[in-house]
Amino acid sequence: MSVNRCGWELSSDKMIAYHDHRWCNPEHDDQELFAMLILEGAQAGLSWATIINREDNYRKAFDGFDPKIVAFYDDEKIKALMQDGGIIRNRRKILAAVSNAKAFLKIQEEFGSFDTYIWGFTEGKVIDHHLKTVEETPATSELSEKISKSLKKRGFSFVGPTIIYSYLQGIGIYNDHIESCDFR
Repeated sequence: MSVNRCGWELSSDKMIAYHDHRWCNPEHDDQELFAMLILEGAQAGLSWATIINREDNYRKAFDGFDPKIVAFYDDEKIKALMQDGGIIRNRRKILAAVSNAKAFLKIQEEFGSFDTYIWGFTEGKVIDHHLKTVEETPATSELSEKISKSLKKRGFSFVGPTIIYSYLQGIGIYNDHIESCDFR
């Protein structure tokens, strides 16, 4: 039986699994919302496949992406991460993960959850772009620019409009599966 997919995900089994089971599926777990934010930031300037293929290493290195732990990483932990060949060893991205964890916790405190904050931008609704081809997928949107500005004001980094557009796909606020994809 033939399966129709979007076509961008065929580079590895991990990418296919990500596409089929996670991409554009609504996510509401705060820890997973934080994980995706850090993974998307790590991807800046790289391919998504590079990050997905290292995701297990990232989850181990960053304590399962628990923001309550990541927010308190000290110099020793950062040095250890800089030596970890299983992740992208970019000091700015590692430091951003720590500062983003602190900002994430502040949003949880203010809104009750990050889920309430991020999904509040669409009043909890999924935006389905009904794309016919992958080439129709924009790199940014008015919404990704708005959320990027909000996050930056709150102290986040590595959250530009392009990263946030991809993040919105990754957490299911955007459904950008093409119309012919079996995983819509």
